[in-house]
Amino acid sequence: MMDGSTATRRIEVTHWRMLALALPMTLSHVTTPLLGLVDATVIGRLGEAHLLGAVALGAVIFDFVFWSFGSLRMATAGLTAQATGAGDRHQVDCTLARALLVGAVVGLLLILLQWPIATIAFSVAGASAAVTEALSTYFFVRIWAAPFTLANYVILGSTLGRGRTDLGLLLQVAINVINILLTATLVIVFDLGVAGAALGTAAAEVAGVGLGIAVLRRLGSNPFSVTWSEVLDKAAMLQTMAVNRDIMIRNVALILAFSIFSALGARTGDVTLAANAVLYNMFLIGGYFLDGFATAAETLCGQSIGARDERGFRRAVTLSLGWSIGFGLAVSALFLLVGGAFIDFVTTSADVRLYARDYLIFAALTPLVGAAAFAYDGIYTGATWTRAMRDLMVVAFAVYGLVLLAAGSLGNTALWIALLVFLGTRGIGQAALCARLTKQTFARFA
Repeated sequence: MMDGSTATRRIEVTHWRMLALALPMTLSHVTTPLLGLVDATVIGRLGEAHLLGAVALGAVIFDFVFWSFGSLRMATAGLTAQATGAGDRHQVDCTLARALLVGAVVGLLLILLQWPIATIAFSVAGASAAVTEALSTYFFVRIWAAPFTLANYVILGSTLGRGRTDLGLLLQVAINVINILLTATLVIVFDLGVAGAALGTAAAEVAGVGLGIAVLRRLGSNPFSVTWSEVLDKAAMLQTMAVNRDIMIRNVALILAFSIFSALGARTGDVTLAANAVLYNMFLIGGYFLDGFATAAETLCGQSIGARDERGFRRAVTLSLGWSIGFGLAVSALFLLVGGAFIDFVTTSADVRLYARDYLIFAALTPLVGAAAFAYDGIYTGATWTRAMRDLMVVAFAVYGLVLLAAGSLGNTALWIALLVFLGTRGIGQAALCARLTKQTFARFA
């Protein structure tokens, strides 16, 4: 928690500010998948199936590796929001500098460990020799951008913690556009193939860091002015590491849950795998909207705690839950109404269409059932209640596993029931602890 002064500052917490923070990040999440689509389209023009497969697999591998360290964005956002709420601009810079240092160290470690990471990833992928060869080219080029990719997570978290989700959207779109232009140029014009796609993505990450630092400097922030003694302050660095550790464990558990869902679906047959993939996209689409409100909750809750504004914090919790559940209900209703048309649009297979319709109700319910979990993730991140968030995620993961074991005879139905229980358990657990954690947090300021 931020120490700051003993005075309470008032944080603006209104429906309008909630929407102003949430909508730019919703747009950012929606545009992100376009990046993979453009990369695939550019490589697809080469007419070589193994090259397209290599880029697709490469994207999955890097999503897994980098998203495991997505804690850098969330932790930076929460700590920055609290410093912003306290009105401590220097602490904002210190938080940014520490996070950039952690990101740089982790990124360099990923580069140093690239061979064992590649060996494990390629083994799990189990692709053909031709795909693996192209994948190797893609991986060993793009991995060199690891420190810059993680630095972009930090920069994004810093802008979000300040409440500048508009700048967060600008930076994400800029990186995507640069990536598209560079990839198209390197692959189509210079005929560099898969290496060109990897180099374009890597260069875009580097450019993103430069642009991000320039944007932060325009906001009056300068992490390079922070002294090494401040960056390496023991208590502050331990807090930074602890928050990142807790969120990383949470992220890994989340990745494992979704990976198990996909893997068990694949074991029941190609039709089930394809149908679940189609329906899972509904969950992802719903998540794009809910993530926007989670980001708004990070900012408003973190700033309220930094300002020691308990009333503002409680209102931020209420508004973020209200908007998340409202959007979750609306999106679920929309999926029930147009889900059949969505399935038909995504796949032309009659068998997959028929099978997917049987499970449409489960997929349509995911935004509503998961709405509270998304909102509380933002609330807990902004409040830096990351240990509780980590522990509750582990409990939800255990419940998820128990449901899979108990309902295994139900086949694919068990997978969807387990996923809904997983989402619901997270929200219920976080709701149960929220009041006690709120009381404990603000009691420290009394």
